[in-house]
Amino acid sequence: MKVNPNCLGRLFTENELTKEERQLAEKLPAMRKEKGKFFCQRCNSTILEEWYLPIGAYYCRECLIMKRVRSDQSLYYFPQEDFPKQDVLKWRGQLTPFQEKVSEGLIQAVDKQEPTLVHAVTGAGKTEMIYQVVAKVINRGGAVCLASPRIDVCLELYKRLQKDFVCEIALLHGESEPYFRTPLVVATTHQLLKFYQAFDLLIVDEVDAFPYVDNPTLYHAVKNSVKENGLRIFLTATSTDELDRKVRLGELKRLSLPRRFHGNPLIIPKPVWLSDFNHCLEKSRLSPKLKSYIEKQRKTGYPLLIFASEIKKGEQLKEILQEQFPNEKIGFVSSVTEDRLEQVQAFRDRELTILISTTILERGVTFPCVDVFVVEANHRLFTKSSLIQIGGRVGRSMDRPTGDLLFFHDGLNASIKKAIKEIQQMNKEAGL
Repeated sequence: MKVNPNCLGRLFTENELTKEERQLAEKLPAMRKEKGKFFCQRCNSTILEEWYLPIGAYYCRECLIMKRVRSDQSLYYFPQEDFPKQDVLKWRGQLTPFQEKVSEGLIQAVDKQEPTLVHAVTGAGKTEMIYQVVAKVINRGGAVCLASPRIDVCLELYKRLQKDFVCEIALLHGESEPYFRTPLVVATTHQLLKFYQAFDLLIVDEVDAFPYVDNPTLYHAVKNSVKENGLRIFLTATSTDELDRKVRLGELKRLSLPRRFHGNPLIIPKPVWLSDFNHCLEKSRLSPKLKSYIEKQRKTGYPLLIFASEIKKGEQLKEILQEQFPNEKIGFVSSVTEDRLEQVQAFRDRELTILISTTILERGVTFPCVDVFVVEANHRLFTKSSLIQIGGRVGRSMDRPTGDLLFFHDGLNASIKKAIKEIQQMNKEAGL
């Protein structure tokens, strides 16, 4: 019996394989014991006493959604094999000198096996910068995965790569088609739990984003899915304390790209005092001050993206705005919106003129020529990182490298102040 190629580089529980397949596979203990505690070998979670089964074994509740891991069973994997050598990059665009520098830095990192952090501002053109290193690894027969915590980012990446690479690309997320073996994979970070020593190069985008940031399970998945001599590259627009610490300790090499691809500065957010937003919302009214800012913005004809802190408030705001601005076509998206992708596309195509969103659209999506308002910018859900990302939606287009970025608040907090300071700092670093 021959191994199914789609199994190579993948991790399985006992019940996912036939008896014949199990005989062909390599085995790992499903759990390891350290200092009297059990740990799941797939997701690295600590096994709690109450996760004990009547059959006399423990199971892991943390990664149960991916089939049950039991202490009396093994995990199985099929070692990854090289792919045929090929020439996969069809993109022929031109990198800016800043992008070129980072691209060369990444190729060196692969040659020297140096784990690397790329700290690039939003709109720097991160995707194009990784093309050369991705192509280099695939051309010599290696396997590459681009991972992100956010589905929207994965979908956007997938669309771009399909245009610019000739090889087949597997897209993996919670509701995607099944995996097929190919040298280029785009996946949400949770999907990495199903791989074992599969990739020569793993690039993790948006490493500062939920649910990846400070998630030990996903850190473990990233580590485990790469071959022993494989390389990890991390991309971010807003660094985290943990990443900064690793750079200081020399565990990560840092490459910085402080300038956007069109060479213009990042837009500095303008804080605007707004104290009656919630009071008016409760009475199904729109704050007069907010209304006058929206009226002024709509006269420009540019699309308007409004960020709300919570789903319920976003829905309410949409209803009120539709009443107040009957000529505008208004949408609302959140993590639970079923037609989110369609609405995002409609906004991109200017079929919607105003789009209200929760933090779900804070990163990974590009809307040309957009203005951005954040209501309740001092809400606890808007962290420094998410405010920088939100700010990065403005001024991304060559056609309009400027735009309005307003943070409405009823009290400046640390997140707003830090976000403004970091954006100013990146502009300074870029000499702008």
